[in-house]
Amino acid sequence: MFSNRNLLATRWGIILVGAAIGVLAPLLQKLGNPGNMGVCVACFERDIAGAIGLHRAAVVQYMRPEIIGFVLGSLVAAYLFKEFRAQSGSAPIARFVLGVFAMIGALVFLGCPWRAMLRLAGGDGNAILGLLGLAAGIWIGTLFFRTGYNLGRTQANHSSVGWLLPMIMVGFLALLIVYPQVEGQPQSGILFYSVEGPGSMHAPVLISLITGLVIGFLAQRSRFCTMGAFRDLILFRQSHLFMGVVALTVSAFLTNLILKQFHFGFAGQPVAHTMQLWNFAGMALAGLAFALAGGCPGRQLFLAGEGDGDAAVFVLGMIVGAGIAHNFGLASSPKGIGPHGMAAVIIGFAVCLVIGFTMRQKSVRQPLKEELTAATKTA
Repeated sequence: MFSNRNLLATRWGIILVGAAIGVLAPLLQKLGNPGNMGVCVACFERDIAGAIGLHRAAVVQYMRPEIIGFVLGSLVAAYLFKEFRAQSGSAPIARFVLGVFAMIGALVFLGCPWRAMLRLAGGDGNAILGLLGLAAGIWIGTLFFRTGYNLGRTQANHSSVGWLLPMIMVGFLALLIVYPQVEGQPQSGILFYSVEGPGSMHAPVLISLITGLVIGFLAQRSRFCTMGAFRDLILFRQSHLFMGVVALTVSAFLTNLILKQFHFGFAGQPVAHTMQLWNFAGMALAGLAFALAGGCPGRQLFLAGEGDGDAAVFVLGMIVGAGIAHNFGLASSPKGIGPHGMAAVIIGFAVCLVIGFTMRQKSVRQPLKEELTAATKTA
């Protein structure tokens, strides 16, 4: 029915997908999503955590349809092209903990890798430090790869295992439909909704869901991954995935110019702070956790849509991490880093380094590129 050749996985295909995301994200912002946050996996998972009551930060509570669409769009693509494979079993508790600290680092910076690029494309100079931190964290991760770091191999599992996270997302969508937002009300049934702040800003539900489905479908076919892009560039000097990252940033910049959403500066940027050391450190922690877990937060959602239970565990770790970050004063705000955010970043680095040093294979190793394919599943 479908050709075996995956055109979206080619160099021009990945550029096309990156450009598409770079156009769609600013359009979502124009339609109501927060400034420089047309798409942010970490921020949107944080909002979902608030919507189901895992934290009580009233300004960031909303059931984001984009996240639901990412998983379900990837699921559809995986089934259409016979790439759905239920598998799991590769150090799940380590992946969960890495997800928690990846989220904490991202919320210290205030954004995932996608949002870092979108912030830069919108004129936010603070994103420069975040992107440098992301690259530094991934670079540290590559040092562990060179010395045999590996979370182990996954094993084929029952199809129902691969369906669990997609079904959770279907459940979230059902809750959004059954308990829709009521104007001016902080709660609708069992869901919480922000009446002010970033959580109260969103594009129409149907448009957000359709956009998420499209991005999920395209990203699954192209293997789009920002962590993989930096990793491959650092380790192998390969720019295949990195061209997608460049295309996303450039197309978002041009779209922002057309929509008059580009405003250069450091101070007064939407949902951002100017504590540059912690912008760098937060994203360095996130980048290290992404590298050790084998993919950026977006890629983990797409892998979960393909049936990867290990990626699903990482996603759940991020959602729980969002609750921890806001309940314990770790997350930043436009006023600056949270009261316990500095300590959390330091602890996060310590935990990630322990995982990196202790989960190395000392046996005869296969070539590094093959090992990364097996261990990170992003190739």
